[in-house]
Amino acid sequence: MFKIVDEKLTMEDLLSQSEAFEKPKLGSVVTGHVVSLRKNHVVVDLNGVAVGMISGVETHDSADTMKDLVVGDEVKAVVVEDENEDGMVVLSLRKASQANAWDRFEKAYKDGEIVEITVNEANKGGLLLDVDGIKGFIPVSQLAPVHYPRVDGADASQILIRLKKLVGQKFNVKVINIDRASGKMILSERAAIQDQSSAALNQLNVGDVVAGTVSGVVKFGIFVAFNGLEGLVHISEIAWGHVSNPHQYAKVGDKVDVQIIGIEKNKLSLSMKRLIPDPWEEIAAKYPIGGKVKGVINRFSQFGAFVQLEDDINGLIHLSEISDQKVEDPREFLSIGDEAEAIVINIDRDEHRIGLSLKQAGGAKAKKPKKKAAEEPVPGTAAEPSGDTAEITPQTEQTDDAVETPHEASSDEVKEEKPKKKAAKKAAKAKKDEKKEETTEEVPEETAEESTGEEKPEESEAGK
Repeated sequence: MFKIVDEKLTMEDLLSQSEAFEKPKLGSVVTGHVVSLRKNHVVVDLNGVAVGMISGVETHDSADTMKDLVVGDEVKAVVVEDENEDGMVVLSLRKASQANAWDRFEKAYKDGEIVEITVNEANKGGLLLDVDGIKGFIPVSQLAPVHYPRVDGADASQILIRLKKLVGQKFNVKVINIDRASGKMILSERAAIQDQSSAALNQLNVGDVVAGTVSGVVKFGIFVAFNGLEGLVHISEIAWGHVSNPHQYAKVGDKVDVQIIGIEKNKLSLSMKRLIPDPWEEIAAKYPIGGKVKGVINRFSQFGAFVQLEDDINGLIHLSEISDQKVEDPREFLSIGDEAEAIVINIDRDEHRIGLSLKQAGGAKAKKPKKKAAEEPVPGTAAEPSGDTAEITPQTEQTDDAVETPHEASSDEVKEEKPKKKAAKKAAKAKKDEKKEETTEEVPEETAEESTGEEKPEESEAGK
């Protein structure tokens, strides 16, 4: 059927009666229908007034529109170029999706809604995402407890390792800051679960048992997350025995049951050991006071030595109960790994302590010090006298009156020789004086010795 047109109408009249035609503007959103579809290439009819083309990276958007697109479908796109060399308007699905994403994020920010995102990257400060060119960031402090990277000493390299394991995962978050001009926004997983966490906290009571996931293991305990909450199993609440390394009892991701033992505002104190029988309930019967026990020395403290009696049972030997000797350092009497037999002298079931005594079982002896090599006397010095040797008077500087002894003498001989030596000295001196009077020319003693080689008169007389 043909429409009858008044022949008197001019071209101007016809144009005025037709729909207004506007050329697509750069950056505007246009709607058209798919007329041709190939891999990474789409031709769109823009209401019969222009033809648009979408190709390359501009076909990829966060909604993955290309995946389900077929010829004839209506599609929205953004004009990124007025006209290419083929006369087509260049369009972008990605930018159209970005515009939709901005609208969605701004609405979520305004209304406090929760949105789902996928993490693309991680750095030591947190997690990053890219939604059609929109940059988003989740700081570490805004992660939920189950994802918070708890590591010993806040080691940056270990934190990054933990965060990288979250790349590719989906997160429910709230927008807590947004700036469309700069193309950035800050997100929070913790804020998204705040309502859930508050509701869960209000339903908890001390004594409740809950199932959770280990979210962190540090030197002072184990963190467990559940229902948007997180609590700490202190090292003293991990097992009934002594725990030196929490890493031996759990690892991140383990499923565990814990008991609530304390609630203070948003802080939860948990226990693992209280869900298993307390071995100390049978200790009093198993280790009666006065009975002998055997164990192995496994560690020292400033106040004694610990003996491992069973896997989770240790007894303490106080310094005063190690030996009859005075003990200041247990290492001087005992070594790690030593087997010990002791007497039970005290049991405190409430404090989980067993007091032991080595002293009452015979006592430990101090370790023998290493023998030092006997010191030999230095030549020219007097030797230390033994019990049956005479005391030797230290040698003094000789004078002209000094007398050499021709052999070693006993103490009695020395006593007897003293008067004789005195008499000999007097006789020698008198003879010398007489000889000096007879000699008309005095000759120095040194000259006489050099010429004759004979000893001095007094020394010769003493030797007789």
